[in-house]
Amino acid sequence: MKVTAVETILVEEFPNLSWIQVYTDEGLIGLGETFFGAPAVAAQVHNFIAPYLIGRDPLQIERHHAKLLPYAGRGGSGVEMRAASATDVALWDIFGQAIEKPIYQALGGACRNDVRVYNTCAGYQYVRKAPAQVVDNYGLNQHSSPGPYEDLEGFLNNAGDLAQSLLAMDIHGMKIWPFDFAAEASNGQYITNTELKTALEPFEKIRTAVGDKMEIMAELHSMWNVPMAQRIAAALEPFELTWIEDPVNMDDLDKVGEVIAATKTTIAVGELLGGKAQFRDLLEQGVGLAIMDIVWGGGITEARKVAALADTFGVPFTGHDCTGPIALTASVHMTMHASNVFIQEIVRAFYYGWYQDLVTQLPPIKNGQITAPTGPGLGTALNPDVTKRADALVQKTTAADL
Repeated sequence: MKVTAVETILVEEFPNLSWIQVYTDEGLIGLGETFFGAPAVAAQVHNFIAPYLIGRDPLQIERHHAKLLPYAGRGGSGVEMRAASATDVALWDIFGQAIEKPIYQALGGACRNDVRVYNTCAGYQYVRKAPAQVVDNYGLNQHSSPGPYEDLEGFLNNAGDLAQSLLAMDIHGMKIWPFDFAAEASNGQYITNTELKTALEPFEKIRTAVGDKMEIMAELHSMWNVPMAQRIAAALEPFELTWIEDPVNMDDLDKVGEVIAATKTTIAVGELLGGKAQFRDLLEQGVGLAIMDIVWGGGITEARKVAALADTFGVPFTGHDCTGPIALTASVHMTMHASNVFIQEIVRAFYYGWYQDLVTQLPPIKNGQITAPTGPGLGTALNPDVTKRADALVQKTTAADL
């Protein structure tokens, strides 16, 4: 089997998303995805990855994994890493199709039949249209789509009702980020007593409404300096959170340990990182949960190594989903396979909203539990209409173009 062409698909309505399709001479097509910097990702794919990959055996994934990053641009989760990550997912999709098994089976089989989910409480428009992470006014705007799961507005204004809504769906975990407004006001340098009390109100409302039936996670979005992250963590301890996520800037990996040492609450990090070496540095500091975005941090090949590395530290692993339907699907395949997983992130506004428009199938969710599609490879594909849309930009590189 040989790769014959590599294609990128961008859609104006979703300017953060980019998809890659890898074509083979046996008719198999692998699908990958990544998020942020879509035009730059497409340029990297066609200028570097396609010339390397075309004519080669797509099943030699480990060999290609070492070659998909150029000499410059290694480490982190920049454009080169995101393009390589999307390509790696596409190659695993081909591998699964070639052996007619789901990716989790190709990885060595499943450790479980399904796993419970938690809901990241974003709204329908969160990071969907803006070319960068939406934090101003929490991403709320007058153009938010109507629907039952405007959970960003929900946790800010009616966190108790939101918790009850999630429990009604058998979802027993929720992640919220009510501290961002204060970080924006001070550039993460200081939070006043009044701001801190305001930010704690959603946690109080959740515990008042549903008690300990709901697991709560606090997202700090890497926006704080060390003293303020420590102060926030101390203020959150009475609420017995499942974890606090990304408390300080992820460029300052050595500072994470200072926050870990100052709180009893588990500190979770990793979705912004690329590669196992950065995870090693954090695990050595005592991080309690390794969260990896598979389409940012190295693809499925790197994810299985990060999961195994975390396991050697006695630390659980989980996948990130606040980006796109293939990121979620790839994460669930890893969730099914890796032994040290206890929960998987979803965004129900995305899952029951625009994700449905983009792919043929999503990982099924039932009674608060998610499992991978049963078909070969990813078990899903882009909806055929996506490439035919008027706002779609489709670019294909073949051997004739090289």
